[in-house]
Amino acid sequence: MTAAFLLILTALLAAYCLLICIYRYWFLRLKVYQPMPDGTPRTRFTIIIPARNEAASIGHCLKSIVQLDYPPELLEVIVVNDHSTDDTPGIVLEWKQDFPQLRLINLADHLTGNQNAYKKKAIEIAVAQSSGNWMVTTDADCIIPKKWLYLFDRYIQEHEPVFVAAPVMFTPNSSWLGIFQVLDFISLQGITAAAVAAGYHSMCNGANLAYSKVAFDTVGGFKGIDHIASGDDMLLMYKISQAYPGKLGFLFSPEAIVQTAPMPDWKSFLNQRIRWASKADSYSEKSIFWVLFLVYCVNALLLMGLLLGLFLQGFYPWVICLLGVKTLVEILFMWPVASFFNEQKLLIFFPLMQPLHLAYTVVAGWLGKFGRYQWKGRSVQ
Repeated sequence: MTAAFLLILTALLAAYCLLICIYRYWFLRLKVYQPMPDGTPRTRFTIIIPARNEAASIGHCLKSIVQLDYPPELLEVIVVNDHSTDDTPGIVLEWKQDFPQLRLINLADHLTGNQNAYKKKAIEIAVAQSSGNWMVTTDADCIIPKKWLYLFDRYIQEHEPVFVAAPVMFTPNSSWLGIFQVLDFISLQGITAAAVAAGYHSMCNGANLAYSKVAFDTVGGFKGIDHIASGDDMLLMYKISQAYPGKLGFLFSPEAIVQTAPMPDWKSFLNQRIRWASKADSYSEKSIFWVLFLVYCVNALLLMGLLLGLFLQGFYPWVICLLGVKTLVEILFMWPVASFFNEQKLLIFFPLMQPLHLAYTVVAGWLGKFGRYQWKGRSVQ
C-alpha cells in the first residue's frame, strides 16, 4: 500500500512540477511595460471601491488616489458603503469636501433582504451610475501608486484591450504570518502574470483591475455568477475572455503595483483563503478546475505522507525527498517573481514554511467547497 501511495504521489508531483515549469517559462517571457512617451491621457476612469467597516484604512486609500498623476477631469471615484457599522461613510464624506470627483453610494439604499454576494452588487450599482468609459476596481485597504491610471491609460491606448489585470502585493512585515502571506501571494501573482502571458486568462485580483464599461455590460455584468460570494474578479475575467478572445492584457510594471495590508491574524487569513477557494468549481472551463484539483491533491498527499511517515518506518525519507523536489521547483519559479516585487530576501524562509503551506492549502480548499467562513462580519456559505 505504501508503494502504491508513493507511486501515485510521484506521478502527480511530476505533473505538478511540469505545470510550475510551464508557468516559469511564460513568466520569463513577460517584458516590463514601457509606455510610449508623451502620450496624451484620453481614458475617462471610474475608480470603484467597495468598503465595509474600513474606517482605519479608507482615508489612506483615498489620499493615495488624490495624489495620482492623472488629469482630474478624466477621473471619478465611487466608494460604495456596504452596510458599515463604523465611520467609513463619514470619512468618505470628509474627503469629498476637498475632492469633488469623489462620490459615496450607500448599498443599503439599493438592496432589500440578505445577499450572498454583496461586493458584486456594490460594483454593479457603481458601474450603472458611473460616468467613465473604463472601470478600475480596488479595495479600501489598498495604497495606489502615483502613475497607476497613467499606465492603464497608455496600455489601453496602445493595446486596445477590454480587460486589464495588474499586479498586487502585500505590504511586508517582520511577523511570521506576514512573511508567510507575502510568499504565498508572490506565487499567486506569478501564476496570474504567467497565465495571462500564455493567453490563458484564469487568474487576477480585484484590488487592481480595469475593464471597459461596454465589455462589462456586454457580458451582463455578474449575471450568472451573482449567487457566488467570491469571484468578482476571476469569474468576471473568465466571462469577458469568452466574449472577447485576445482582448485581455496584463499591465506588467512595478509602477503599477497596488499594495494592500496582509491579514492581521491567522483566523482572518484562513477565512480569506477559504473565500478565494470557494469559487474553484464555478468555472465553466473545466481545465481551470483540474489544475486546481491537481494542486490540491499534491498538497494533500504530501501532507498525508508527512503524517504517515511518523508511524511507518522508512517512509519518511521518501516523502521528505518528494517535498524537497516540490520546494526546489517552486523556488525556481518564485525567484524571478520575487525579483519583480523586490522581495527575493524572503525566499530564505520558503522551505521552512512548506509544511504550513501544505496544511493551509488542504484546509482552505476543503472548507472552500464544503464549509462556511466569516468575512467582514458575515457568515458565508
